[in-house]
Amino acid sequence: MANILTKEFLQETIETIKQVYMEDNIPWICGYSGGKDSSAVVQLVWMALQQLPKEKRTKTVHVISTDTMVESPVVALWASQSLKKMTDAAKSDDLPIIPHRLTPQIQNTFWVNLIGRGYPCPRVNFRWCTDRLKIDASNQFIKCILAAESEAILVLGSRKAESATRRKVMEGYEEKRYREHLSPNGSYPNTYVFTPIENWEDSMVWQFLMQHSNPWGHSNKDLLAMYRGASADNECPMVVESGTPSCGGSRMGCWVCTMVTEDKSLSAMIQNDEEKAWMLPLLDFRNYIAAYSQNGDMTQNEIDRSRRDFRRMTGNLTWHNNRLVHGPYTKEVREDFLRRLLKLQLFIQKTGPEEVRDSELITMDELRYIRKIWLDDKHEFDDMVPQIYKEIIGKDFEDHSILSNKYYGKEEWDLLAEVCKDLYPDYELMLEMQSSLLDMEAKNSAISSTKNVVKNLEAKIKHSYYKDEDDAEDMLRMRRKRQGLVDDSIYAQEDESDTDEPLNTSPAGYEEEDC
Repeated sequence: MANILTKEFLQETIETIKQVYMEDNIPWICGYSGGKDSSAVVQLVWMALQQLPKEKRTKTVHVISTDTMVESPVVALWASQSLKKMTDAAKSDDLPIIPHRLTPQIQNTFWVNLIGRGYPCPRVNFRWCTDRLKIDASNQFIKCILAAESEAILVLGSRKAESATRRKVMEGYEEKRYREHLSPNGSYPNTYVFTPIENWEDSMVWQFLMQHSNPWGHSNKDLLAMYRGASADNECPMVVESGTPSCGGSRMGCWVCTMVTEDKSLSAMIQNDEEKAWMLPLLDFRNYIAAYSQNGDMTQNEIDRSRRDFRRMTGNLTWHNNRLVHGPYTKEVREDFLRRLLKLQLFIQKTGPEEVRDSELITMDELRYIRKIWLDDKHEFDDMVPQIYKEIIGKDFEDHSILSNKYYGKEEWDLLAEVCKDLYPDYELMLEMQSSLLDMEAKNSAISSTKNVVKNLEAKIKHSYYKDEDDAEDMLRMRRKRQGLVDDSIYAQEDESDTDEPLNTSPAGYEEEDC
């Protein structure tokens, strides 16, 4: 039989929360995603504080919710509404609870990296998204609290029953506990972790949420319905036997997540609710950028490889599995992704339910930052962001944060492209080299200091002096041969995957060079 949440066990948990809360003056930081576990923890903390006399509610409880800005629109709306209700209810109940909505810094958002810089969509060997979208925002908040208060206690909804790995990690930290119930945080000194539902099962979490109404007025039954909708069989029963499935396996994360082949939760939401049919294009777009379920004879990795430059972001060549490792998405692919994303946003705003009509899949601030990257870092002076925006949205693009190249624009770009094609038809990178050199020279002409100008021009020439990928590959083979390096094709069978990513690929290899 599965564990049942008794009144005695529930009150024991609440008493533990009250005890830990009153033992010191260290502020609390509760992680809140809007999911079942974090909802249960915040609700338990709320109930515990309500049971304390006002004079003992002496320290602040920060509730932080990180919005990756690519959450499922349904989940994002759910969490934002919950935080608003939580803010109002905490004031009404005179509780020291302060909700915070955290977002990644503009330079770290998904679209700025994917469409702006051209990072390949996240994969197992190149998972650049989690730190940038979720962890960094939380860490910045924690650092601010530590700077002001010196210490902090993180109150999390982690449970040992989630997985064998989670159990092992949590039990390892238990052995190092600072004091009863408080484990050390491996990331920051003077920060401790409190997990009040660490010994709860899935069934106990759902039983608690269904039997105790949400104190800030956000329906727990609606939360159950959302989990049920994200389950393939549209079922979310209360667990009374160990073999009975529960909603614990439903995962509602970023709608653009490419870490899995199939987004089962989003697919289930659409399948189980006809009113969510408007979300189907989200699934199609996600599959498109990940090159999943594409028509034709090419595999997913072959399609992805064809979309990417044969050089790394810095212009370096990397060798793996007896071929070049491809780097960022090409200019054409980045522009294609942007067009499709804006079309999708327009579709949702026109056909989606009323509550999502004002939703933005990509914000204006992100578009402005992408424009800055394309103009300043990639030297694409044809300035396509405003043109694509006007083409799809039908409105002028407003951006007073950056000035375009005062000498060159789309007309000059097209003329240069035509000349390069006519005079040097076999040199695929000629347009990139010439446009970059012209842009760099034009921008440097307005600066009195010419320090590093020649150095930067030489670096750009080295970046683009290959005729094409075959030429670059031949040159790298010759270089490896001179260095006495063994052709790694003899090791190719060790890696059965047809992906060309090295096992130690890291985002550092994709960072922009200083210009």
